[in-house]
Amino acid sequence: MLILDVVLSVSYWSLRSLGSSGAVMELLTGTGLWPVAIFTVIFILLVDLMYRRQRWNSRYPPGPMPWPVLGNLLQVDLDNMPYSLYKLQNRYGDVFSLQMAWKPMVVINGLKAVWEVLVTCGEDTSDRPAVPIFEYLGLKPRSQGVVLAPYGHEWREQRRFSVSTLRNFGLGKKSLEEWVTKEAGHLCDAFTAQAGQSINPNTMLNKAMCNVIASLIFARRFEYEDPYLIRMLEILEKSLTEIAGFVPEILNAFPILLHIPGLADKVFQGQKTFMAILDNLLTENRTTWDSAQPPRNLTDAFLAEIEKAKGNPDSSFNDENLRMVVADLFSAGMVTTSITLSWALLLMILHPHVQRRVQQEIDEVIGQVRHPEMADQARMPYTNAVIHEVQRFADISPLNLPRITSRDIEVQDFLIPKGTILINNLSSVLKDETVWEKPLHFHPEHFLDAQGHFVKHEAFMPFSAGRRACLGEPLARMELFLFFTCLLQRFSFLVPTGQPRPSDHGTFAVPVAPTPYKLCAVLREQGQ
Repeated sequence: MLILDVVLSVSYWSLRSLGSSGAVMELLTGTGLWPVAIFTVIFILLVDLMYRRQRWNSRYPPGPMPWPVLGNLLQVDLDNMPYSLYKLQNRYGDVFSLQMAWKPMVVINGLKAVWEVLVTCGEDTSDRPAVPIFEYLGLKPRSQGVVLAPYGHEWREQRRFSVSTLRNFGLGKKSLEEWVTKEAGHLCDAFTAQAGQSINPNTMLNKAMCNVIASLIFARRFEYEDPYLIRMLEILEKSLTEIAGFVPEILNAFPILLHIPGLADKVFQGQKTFMAILDNLLTENRTTWDSAQPPRNLTDAFLAEIEKAKGNPDSSFNDENLRMVVADLFSAGMVTTSITLSWALLLMILHPHVQRRVQQEIDEVIGQVRHPEMADQARMPYTNAVIHEVQRFADISPLNLPRITSRDIEVQDFLIPKGTILINNLSSVLKDETVWEKPLHFHPEHFLDAQGHFVKHEAFMPFSAGRRACLGEPLARMELFLFFTCLLQRFSFLVPTGQPRPSDHGTFAVPVAPTPYKLCAVLREQGQ
């Protein structure tokens, strides 16, 4: 495969540098390279046919005809994949195929098909495909943490450890709830300091969510003005923009390009810098760790497992996996919740009647003095419905992460061969026109019955489903409820005077964030 990539790259750049077809013909004829050129073209076409051979099966999912070598790369908008897939779904149905260069992919749409893949066929669809850009960044198959790790012994070991350790350090217990409530108070104080001003809330939200994760991983909290925290969040934001879009997809399709001197380092500069920051924090934690004392945080617990695993070649507890588990929790656990809260505040200023109704329920159940508690959630159906509708409408992880079939499977009567990459289009479920009354609009009543009781629909799966469902879902649900209610208990959020009405459209990235906007936080008075 590497040889083929080299041949393709050399052929492409050599022909392009000659400038015109006449010059190419003259060079080939004059140097006797014509037979080599013919052989190369035939070889490429044969390899291309080999990789699309599954299309010859009558039960293989339909899809757009791929071009030689490039496949369907030029037929989809890599900077807005959800919309491209929406159009293809309307044309080819809920299960359709794509060819991204030589990689066969099948896109799964709609509640029934997605559930069949994630749950019914979960054992055969939980593996991850190799991602060349991640391997370039140093993520080997046995050191990819929890999110990206291949489905197998190492992944199971790391997931069990992460779930049990998060539980031991407070997930689902009063101790973590108190920490989140305390951090929500710090966030409200930061908003109070800028009350009445036109502000972008994202920076403050990022700092608050970062502190919740830092409490679990390092048992520490950063002040909001700490330069180290500010620098870390800037680098993290940059790193997330580097792994989605046209350039990363091209590098994954043609891994030989990763060997061009300096190219990949420039493209993934933020990724490497962020990992260096985490390395510094891990080193600091390691120097103060005392193996004779109970673990202070998740990092201590992992270091203890590394000590136990010494001499065991089958163990996944090593320094590389520690780095990746920490990175997973920061990126997946912090950024997603922060962006969801950013969506929540945006939707409150765009729908003030919804905001007022949430505040009315907060006043009736909690009041304006006592801090919100998770126990209040059961008595606040409308607030709960609004939070769920924010997650559905925002749709921040529309395509989930890719899977790969570990054996042949059948989905909706189609045969999907072993080794096929699966794209589970969660957006097609969260905005399914056959399920939701107003799928493209913000409508909290999606989660309320005729009597006003909260109802959770089976098509609500922003955290995915099955074996690879987000392990941080309980923490995210706690953070969303406590932070959201604390903010609306103390403030009313408005479009700043003189500012245009913000858009409710997002920007496709990892994850999908709202278009940058500003708001004005106004302190509520008693009875408001």
